[in-house]
Amino acid sequence: MTTRTLILLRHAKAEIPGDFDDFDRALSDRGGLDADAAGAWLVDERLHPDLVICSPAKRTRQTWQNAAIALAQGRNGQPSPEVHYPDSLYLGRSGEVFDLLHEVAETVRTVLIIGHNPTMSEVSALLLPDDQYTGTVVEMKTSGLAVHTGEKPWPSVEPGSMRLTRSHTARG
Repeated sequence: MTTRTLILLRHAKAEIPGDFDDFDRALSDRGGLDADAAGAWLVDERLHPDLVICSPAKRTRQTWQNAAIALAQGRNGQPSPEVHYPDSLYLGRSGEVFDLLHEVAETVRTVLIIGHNPTMSEVSALLLPDDQYTGTVVEMKTSGLAVHTGEKPWPSVEPGSMRLTRSHTARG
């Protein structure tokens, strides 16, 4: 059996909504530092994604760009991950995230999804197997990371199929 790793990352702290569209909200200064810290944590944990699925919103793209810099410095010759920006991840709920996972190639071992709440927290909670789920609500804060592992191929990932092995809230 091949172990697959799914990393969920809630985008870093964004600017307070103003007179512009929510889709175009950028990271705050603190958010930029926190996104850097998320990337550094992934390096420290030796979590190198093969595939990144990122919401196309500005704050999620910036979270990935900052985290990617730290990951690039810690890759030790490993290739950069393929990155996708599906529109469905911006306003999508957990069902859309599972649909995206079902499309992941068999050869991919580690996937990083960068998205928004409440979806990231919902997906993390749904993935928990019965013996790990306590009935409590999983709430990922900005720059929060949840690492799940499982043995099923990506098209078979479903609620209850991936254990939460690590979690962290990155702060720069």
